[in-house]
Amino acid sequence: MCIAVKRSLQWMATLSVLVVSLSTSAADYLWMEPVAGGVQVKYGTLDGKQLPMTEVSGLQASQGDTKNLPVQADGKAMKVTTSRSGDVRVVGHRVTPEGTLVLFQAKEGRNDIKPANDLELVPTTPNGNTFQLIWKGQKVAIPQAMLTTSEQGWNRVLRPDANGNVTLSTPFPATYVLDLSAKLNGSTTIDGKVYKDVLHTVSLSFKAGPSH
Repeated sequence: MCIAVKRSLQWMATLSVLVVSLSTSAADYLWMEPVAGGVQVKYGTLDGKQLPMTEVSGLQASQGDTKNLPVQADGKAMKVTTSRSGDVRVVGHRVTPEGTLVLFQAKEGRNDIKPANDLELVPTTPNGNTFQLIWKGQKVAIPQAMLTTSEQGWNRVLRPDANGNVTLSTPFPATYVLDLSAKLNGSTTIDGKVYKDVLHTVSLSFKAGPSH
């Protein structure tokens, strides 16, 4: 086995061990909902309290090959303006009072089966209900993920199958948000400052109707 392959496998093993499910914590995330002319970006939890977007820095939005989509305040949320359909991605970050750097990587839509963010939940088929986790192009197993819906009280902890994927159902029209967090070994530098404690928080949101 070549050194490059060994290193890739080591990264995969490390991430599998260090992924922390949000179902066991009160971690917040970014998620998006479609609106006229684009999507709204919100911060907090879908089934809990929406937090001020001013707590998230470095917000950047993209769609396909289009980078730096216009982002502006929209009430308590932010609006990403786009003139076409397709999955929209947003990244941002915040620093907790304890000094942990939280990197947010969110996507609205489930058509793209190839990731664009460093850490991303990706459907195995376009608009499918089975998802895999990709870290810098490498698939890693999902220990578990949290599924939250806009239908009050209908939330699920999703366990992985033998392939390390998770599958959800969409039994009623609603907004669905799939999310998890991962801590990785190593550091990240932002604005010239090095952070050794880094938490990656990923989410995938979409609207769907009944499925079987």
